[in-house]
Amino acid sequence: MKQRKLRDLEVSAIGLGCMGMSAFYGSTDEDEGVETIRRALEIGVTFLDTAQMYGPLTNETLVGRAVRGHRDEYVIATKFNYRMDDAVPGDMSTVGRQDGSAEHVRSSVHGSLERLGTDYIDLYYQHRVDPRVPIEETVGALAELVAEGKVRHIGLSEAGAETIRRANAVHPVTAVQTEYSLWTRDPEAQVLPACRELGIGFVPYSPLGRGFLAGRFSSPDELDEGDFRRSGPRFTGDNLKTNLTLAEKVKEIAAEKGVTAAQLAIAWVLAQGDDLVPIPGTKRRSYLEQNAASLDVELTEEDLARIAAELPEPAGERYDEAGMRTVDI
Repeated sequence: MKQRKLRDLEVSAIGLGCMGMSAFYGSTDEDEGVETIRRALEIGVTFLDTAQMYGPLTNETLVGRAVRGHRDEYVIATKFNYRMDDAVPGDMSTVGRQDGSAEHVRSSVHGSLERLGTDYIDLYYQHRVDPRVPIEETVGALAELVAEGKVRHIGLSEAGAETIRRANAVHPVTAVQTEYSLWTRDPEAQVLPACRELGIGFVPYSPLGRGFLAGRFSSPDELDEGDFRRSGPRFTGDNLKTNLTLAEKVKEIAAEKGVTAAQLAIAWVLAQGDDLVPIPGTKRRSYLEQNAASLDVELTEEDLARIAAELPEPAGERYDEAGMRTVDI
């Protein structure tokens, strides 16, 4: 497996998003999730992405179970954000408020270490910026965890460019994680340039448009009742009709190149720069292997120009109104 660097952290060129193994995307199979993570190691996909919020709490436990006996062969990233003092594993209604305070940073890491079955976290992100707490306080506490050896690198998820600069002035930020794909190009305006200005790695999540660009579904009716995509702005109403045209164009170009739509979508992200490490999520070994093969897809300048010219603009925001208020802060 090819390697890439997020600042000075070397990781596999493609990572594995583990969220769907436990939460938000309908039915789950924990045993298959564990086997998918173990298969990832066999094929060289060693960069794993999880979070306290996934489950909540259950995904970190699943990852910990999967890596047992091979912990040091993986690079594990996890995230903190909401209070989990009274959280019941698997029950989102028990999650507390958002908290970026130094006290919460210090207390939350212990739960993650325990659930992951490790004494260090390779990359620890703030999942969403808390607008009530100065980013300097949050990052200052993260820097203390680095000094103590509990965390090796720190990151931010869905932070705005100015926040990234302020954070990096306190302690080097290794990576910024934000949604980025063929139909989510927002980071190109400010966030990605800020990361490159500061030497920070960039981790695109949902490079497959939550499976839509891969053709995994064409209507929310095909998804399980508990799948949050069923009510996503891009997957409903007139937006869905427009976005089906976009997905069909991805499929068309992919077929002409003899690859899957998913592989084309991931290859496009990989082609945007060696400082990007996409983390396509899956809960199945078969999709993991297909996604990893994206590294072998070569997109020429002509391919990239065609994609830029022929893909229509997406319709709808990537989150509902409440969700959009939590990003780019």
